[in-house]
Amino acid sequence: MRTPSSPRVLLRWLKRSVPATLFGRSLLIIVLPVALMQIAVTYVFFDAHWQTVTARLSEGLAGDIAWAVESYRDDPRPESFVRLSQRAEKSMSLSIALQPGRALPARRRDPPALLEPFVAPIDRSLERALSDRLDAPFWFDTTRYPAYVDIRVGVEGGVMRVLAPRERAFATQGHIFVLWMTLATVLLTTVAILFIRNQVRAIERLANAAEAFGRGADTPAFKPHGAREVRRAATAFLDMRGRIQRHIEQRTALLASVSHDLRTPLTRLKLTLALAEPTNRTADMKRDLADMEHMIDEYLAFARGEGGEDSRLVRLLPLIEAVRDGAARLGADVKVATDPDLSVTVRPNALKRALANLVMNAAAHGDQVEVEAHRRPDGALEIRVDDNGPGIPPDQYEDAFKAFGRLDESRNQNTKGVGLGLAIARDVARGHGGDIILSNSPLGGLRATIRLPG
Repeated sequence: MRTPSSPRVLLRWLKRSVPATLFGRSLLIIVLPVALMQIAVTYVFFDAHWQTVTARLSEGLAGDIAWAVESYRDDPRPESFVRLSQRAEKSMSLSIALQPGRALPARRRDPPALLEPFVAPIDRSLERALSDRLDAPFWFDTTRYPAYVDIRVGVEGGVMRVLAPRERAFATQGHIFVLWMTLATVLLTTVAILFIRNQVRAIERLANAAEAFGRGADTPAFKPHGAREVRRAATAFLDMRGRIQRHIEQRTALLASVSHDLRTPLTRLKLTLALAEPTNRTADMKRDLADMEHMIDEYLAFARGEGGEDSRLVRLLPLIEAVRDGAARLGADVKVATDPDLSVTVRPNALKRALANLVMNAAAHGDQVEVEAHRRPDGALEIRVDDNGPGIPPDQYEDAFKAFGRLDESRNQNTKGVGLGLAIARDVARGHGGDIILSNSPLGGLRATIRLPG
């Protein structure tokens, strides 16, 4: 059994870890190198400079303390210790006191957890220097006093306590360097965020305008903005939108003309048949004319696609009830279950036609039809149309949406249709940025779900 190699695992981890948005990736490209550089510089500073300086200072302090201890051992008289203390205070800035009868503390005081990473290198450096210079037991504390280091050395008869300024034990300006590096990183990151956000906002506006145009909404306030490449893309989008709108206007005018030209002879034929003597032949001709008129309506609706209608916010329940009432006039019994306050931004007539197609298709194949609408947790809107008909095999779901398509005998289109009902409905749903999904219905037939973005 082969196991994935480490590079592949690392590559998959990187793909999952990299931000998905353009803003996040751009920020990562700019900020990550800056942060890595700052970290590297800080590490080099502490490793090659700060620790070296601290070690030198600790060695110097340890040498002065060793001198004081040796001087006291050579002449332990009180008056000699006074002179020693005065000389150390004047020349070395060391405060030395003798504590007769005292013993060294049993253990060193633990520093605060937040200071542990900074205190540990100092303590190691000072302990190493004192161990090299002193042959007597010692104890020290670098955190108890803010401005001093407390060092105690065991001597004959007691303890010699030395208080040394902190700058004598280690380099005290290291935190300032770290602070400046941190402030520089924050400043550079802020500038990068502001700059990238301004550039990404232009792309987001273009994406929103394209998405709105795809749903049929107009964005007259949209103008090219941002970098030159983004402005070129926005200008190309505006030109494309203009061409598409001109095409839609021309197609609408053409379809209106075709509709008028086709309906005029149909009307004359219907009038002629209405005035003719009723016979079996004239009755058949009337049915043929009705079928022809229905097919022409279907063809024109499919070609038109309701593209010229503007989107607006509508309440969904009245629209579904209008579809139900229209189906009831044709003998269909449709049950409706939806929130009366549910609203959605759509092209009302287009959505109404899509719903009517689904409802009539369901009523043609079953005697129970239910329509239910609800909003999903992600904000998307779902409208479900269920029936108790024979249903469609799952492997034929996509075939059902093909224009002029016919399914097998288990669920064929009604003889009056031309196989465009589901195709028109899906075209409307996709024109709103959604889709129609077919599945098995709890009623035993087919469920058609219109899913629209919130």
